[in-house]
Amino acid sequence: MDKNSEIIRTEIIRILNKNGKIRGTELAKKVMKKVGNEKTVYREISALVESGDIEKQVHSRSHIEYELVNLYESVNNQLKNLHKEVKTIFDEISNFQLISKAENLSFHERLRSIIHLIQIVQSTDGIMTLLSFYPTFRKDKMFPQINRQIDDCWQAIMTCISQQPEDVFLNEILANLRISNIDSKNIN
Repeated sequence: MDKNSEIIRTEIIRILNKNGKIRGTELAKKVMKKVGNEKTVYREISALVESGDIEKQVHSRSHIEYELVNLYESVNNQLKNLHKEVKTIFDEISNFQLISKAENLSFHERLRSIIHLIQIVQSTDGIMTLLSFYPTFRKDKMFPQINRQIDDCWQAIMTCISQQPEDVFLNEILANLRISNIDSKNIN
């Protein structure tokens, strides 16, 4: 397979991943805008169908649709994993509330723990933001559930922060989050 064929195949899969099910003519036009001519694009679509990477559904001679094989299962599995991850994060936040009261953690230990939890939730929230640009993810019934769980995590973090005895706790968190952002820019 030459480099051009690989580029065309990657573009076909990217478009199908973004749009889900799509008509053949529309798919070919979108791919040809980026790379390839009509003959090579249709040849690569046929090759992907033969290899089992994409599925072809013929409704009529003029209405042929393509979609990634098991896209729904793939999306659903990814969201299930993310759902478990967010549940684990929420449990960590709840455990922090219990541990910080029971073990009388120092100011710096509590500060480090909260900052770590904030960064984990930010990362997960960022992943959900990226996935929201793909209709196949947004359409899944788990997508809004995960967003609600992330909101619950933020609420739990804010509750933890507000329950700290020090008045300057929130200011210290904000100052440390800003410092870590500045430091990471200086490293690069």
